[in-house]
Amino acid sequence: MTTRTGQVNCNITISADGYSAGLNQTEERPFGDDGSDGTGGKLHAWMFDSPEENQAEIDQMAAAAAFIMGRNMFGPVRGEWDRPWNGWWGDNPPFHTPVFVLTHHERDPQPMDGGTTFHFVTDGIESALEQARAAAGDGDVTIVGGATTINQYLTAGLVDELRLHIVPFTLGAGTRLFEGVPPLNLEQVKSRAATSVTHVTYRVLS
Repeated sequence: MTTRTGQVNCNITISADGYSAGLNQTEERPFGDDGSDGTGGKLHAWMFDSPEENQAEIDQMAAAAAFIMGRNMFGPVRGEWDRPWNGWWGDNPPFHTPVFVLTHHERDPQPMDGGTTFHFVTDGIESALEQARAAAGDGDVTIVGGATTINQYLTAGLVDELRLHIVPFTLGAGTRLFEGVPPLNLEQVKSRAATSVTHVTYRVLS
């Protein structure tokens, strides 16, 4: 029997009240009403405005051997793929590894520049994780969101570690982490406060 050495972690930026996106998400406003211009600038400014201060967390996020994301994180729903579209991520997405996208609609794998290939999984979260683990080998699998997808994996007990990047403002409504998730036992592994974000890592015990 082979022992798996890689772990399954979730990595997500949230507001202080737990939202990963505001209301009214569109193609032009992927994070909806996020309190700024709607492009995710306020939620994710820590990654782009002060990357040197947060380089360790950015590098850790990029170190996964495979990724999982929800359909809406790949791009907004377009019925049954009514026109070809490469998602939010441009021609050279930042993943550079296989990415498994949860969706209800079949689509051929989509290779991109830089080594990223999007694989579209229609048979559930367990299948996506099985495929991601196979692709990752001994490396880690990172579930990058959105919150609805992470909530499904937390509810199913499939997460080893939860990495939160908490920004100091509230949204009040939108897509919320832990929504509908049963009570969890978490062990704090580490935390670090930066200028515009606090990074907290929890081990999921049950």
